[in-house]
Amino acid sequence: MDQILVGKAITSSDGAQVHLPSKYGNRHGLVAGATGTGKTVTLMTLAEGFSRIGVPVFLADVKGDVAGLAVPGTTNEKLRARVDQIGVEGWTPEGSPVVFWDLYGRLGHPVRTTVSEMGPALLSRILELNDTQSGVIDIVFKLADDRGLLLLDLDDLRALLNLVVEERKTISTEYGLVSPQSVGAIQRALLRLEQDGGDHFFGEPALELADLMRTTTGGRGVVGILAADQLILRPRLYSSFLLWLLSELFETLPEVGDLDRPRLVFVFDEAHLLFDDAPPALRLRIEQVVRIIRSKGVGVYFCSQFPDDVPGDILGQLGNRVQHALRAFTPRDQKAVRTAAETFVANPGLDVAQTIGKLGTGEALVSTLQDKGIPMPVEHTLVVPPRCRMGAITDAERAQVRAGSPVGGKYDKALNRESAAELLAARAQAATAHAGAPPAKGGKDAAEAEGGMGRAVNEWLFGTKRRQGVVQAAGKQAARTITSRIVRGILGGILK
Repeated sequence: MDQILVGKAITSSDGAQVHLPSKYGNRHGLVAGATGTGKTVTLMTLAEGFSRIGVPVFLADVKGDVAGLAVPGTTNEKLRARVDQIGVEGWTPEGSPVVFWDLYGRLGHPVRTTVSEMGPALLSRILELNDTQSGVIDIVFKLADDRGLLLLDLDDLRALLNLVVEERKTISTEYGLVSPQSVGAIQRALLRLEQDGGDHFFGEPALELADLMRTTTGGRGVVGILAADQLILRPRLYSSFLLWLLSELFETLPEVGDLDRPRLVFVFDEAHLLFDDAPPALRLRIEQVVRIIRSKGVGVYFCSQFPDDVPGDILGQLGNRVQHALRAFTPRDQKAVRTAAETFVANPGLDVAQTIGKLGTGEALVSTLQDKGIPMPVEHTLVVPPRCRMGAITDAERAQVRAGSPVGGKYDKALNRESAAELLAARAQAATAHAGAPPAKGGKDAAEAEGGMGRAVNEWLFGTKRRQGVVQAAGKQAARTITSRIVRGILGGILK
């Protein structure tokens, strides 16, 4: 059975190595700890370990240093002594196969989805809309479906919002009340999203999940790294994007049960952003996805400072735990330490609560699932260093990795096919052209165009603004005559 070397137990009497069996890699996990205690390096160690056994990984690069996975690291005496202490066999510096992604398309291949694929719920969350405004978004999506209009990018969404305003009375009757104020608020939210660069996210070609689950010809899992240094400044966009991606995996992948190793490992860094201000319905959805997606071969690993950043219902589903140091300076920190200690399987020879505050950089409390899915007692562990560079890469190194990417030609150029915006604009143009078309010959306007005698005859027949013509006078006289006859006939019948 394949397994990933996490480190070496320090307090264990036999100094045994600590492993994460690949068979239980889809049982999810948590990497927690204060800033500067080694969480990122542990994530890189895990990502590298999964890649080496043929499992693709997708993770966000919040600080820019995860990109080091793409290039070999360097050795020194301190690092070599650590490797020897842990007992790593055949450890040599090497990089992993990496594909860089970026919502803004600057530091990696553009990541796009369509407005329709995002759905009204997550779109409303990204735009930070209230319940009333979210209801308008629901109506817009329903209207697009009923009229066969594709919602691909933000231009399409704007076109539908304009249509809702133009046909507000009819749409309010058929779908529900829509106010111009709500539409205006949504339009302003779209403007803010565009100013933040979020418009790059919506369009085509849309991301295909198969491109996140690639392996090399040599059997290594490809590591997808999302550049998130700018994206993290938009917490709602960042968390909603990753949640959308997780939901797409959940809805698209077939059930496969428990495999010998996961089909994909999905890492959610800064996990607290996912749950901050999340409504109960959204939390319930996340819990449902995390619980069931393991049967589709996907392991989800959350990374955050405190273990209680993750709600208890979800925390209970994370079988693999790596807890780095926590400093209990405040009541909040003290509570986090107690929470972390209580979530581990007890080890009689280890005081977990006391040890958490004394862990050094690169040390962690580790508990992974072992035979029959039973969690091992927590161990004070010296974490193995990754073989890649533990730090940022240069622009030239990033460009070299992108040049060798297998998906660059597929996503780097945007497409703009005919969708709602184009169709509605074409209809409006056709209506305008029809309204401004020259009238048929023989009419009043045609006679005016001829000028002179034709205009005089036209005025005699049809009149002007100040006086009526022969045709109007005759028409009115005929109408009065017919009306009088009808009235007389009715009255005569009644009187008789």
